Amino acid sequence: MSGPLKGIRVIEIGTLIAAPFAARMMAEFGAEVIKIEAPVTGDPIRKWRKLYEGTSLWWYLQSRNKKSISINLKSPEGIEIIKRLASNADVLIENLKPGAMEQLGLGWDVLHALNPKLTMVRISGYGQTGPYKDRPGFGAIGEAMGGIRYTTGEPDGAPARVGVSLGDSLASLHAVMGALMSVLRVKTGQGNGQVVDVSLVESVFNLMESLIPEYDLLGHVRERSGGALPGIAPSNTYPTRDGAYVVIAGNSNPIFKRLMQAIGRADLADDPAFEHNDGRVAQVVLIDAAIAGWTSANPIEDVLATLEKAGVPAGRIYSVADIVADPHYQAREMLLSAELPGGVTVKMPGIVPKLSETPGQINWQGPTLGAHTTEVLAELGLADIEIQRLRATGVIQ
Repeated sequence: MSGPLKGIRVIEIGTLIAAPFAARMMAEFGAEVIKIEAPVTGDPIRKWRKLYEGTSLWWYLQSRNKKSISINLKSPEGIEIIKRLASNADVLIENLKPGAMEQLGLGWDVLHALNPKLTMVRISGYGQTGPYKDRPGFGAIGEAMGGIRYTTGEPDGAPARVGVSLGDSLASLHAVMGALMSVLRVKTGQGNGQVVDVSLVESVFNLMESLIPEYDLLGHVRERSGGALPGIAPSNTYPTRDGAYVVIAGNSNPIFKRLMQAIGRADLADDPAFEHNDGRVAQVVLIDAAIAGWTSANPIEDVLATLEKAGVPAGRIYSVADIVADPHYQAREMLLSAELPGGVTVKMPGIVPKLSETPGQINWQGPTLGAHTTEVLAELGLADIEIQRLRATGVIQ
């Protein structure tokens, strides 16, 4: 594989979302990712969401470019294989319950002694320390306790969630950042590997802007605000004449003026009370009503055309059908054609971010269970007869 992470070996001991998504991003940019799966069943995500001929389409995306080896981690021989892999790896990513790696004999003290250069990324609900560390924690709980659920939804409604696994994905992003910072430290000779402790709760909490100082200094509790962005005006979702919705962000001072002029409200554009954000926030109901009155009288295409001409950020709310049909997504190679087993082709998301000199690439989709077991173990120096014995005794698949 090529890419900016070429030469970096990552061992993934994780299931479902947080650890696998982090490892996937590293695999897309050239890291050799060896995914450890349980025999017979493998990662449960193989059966999550929509299936095609018995395999999850999410699996093919989440595990692209990874090597799958199937090892029974309940067997001493299986643990020894992991130790041998870790001895020559740069990163090990796991999202087991805190303490589970120690119970397997794969705690940080063991791995660090085997390979002082190894970075161990640990993703859990609450982190590896603290009074809640032993509680089970999924992404949904991270969203709830991290603060984002409380601020999401209509003001008079129940706390809402977005329709994707946001908490897990945010933890994945933090895991990749932490892993690369640690690896950079090692590769530049500044020190040995370290533990990167990622909490689902804290990964969400890290996005909560000025929530804490607003509460601590001013006693302000940020509440749900529907489609609006609280404390920044105008930035909201507005209805159009044809039953659609448009998101308009007119919250910088010059953009606000252009927006008001575009909707025929020069009086608001020239009002000194609205010159700055704090003044607009104080009368956001009036401003939103003026914008909604204009959008409601026009079809969405006219609304978007007018605002684009005026240089005002605006956009329709996309469904997946809108995304697939959009020429910009296509031009940016964000919709790539992939081939599944049997030869069927399907669109898959492209790679983010875009690197000009060493872009990420897709070499294969999520592999069949244990597809690379023999290859990886042979690279470790195991003879064919030993690999056959391990397979016959159920240590590997």
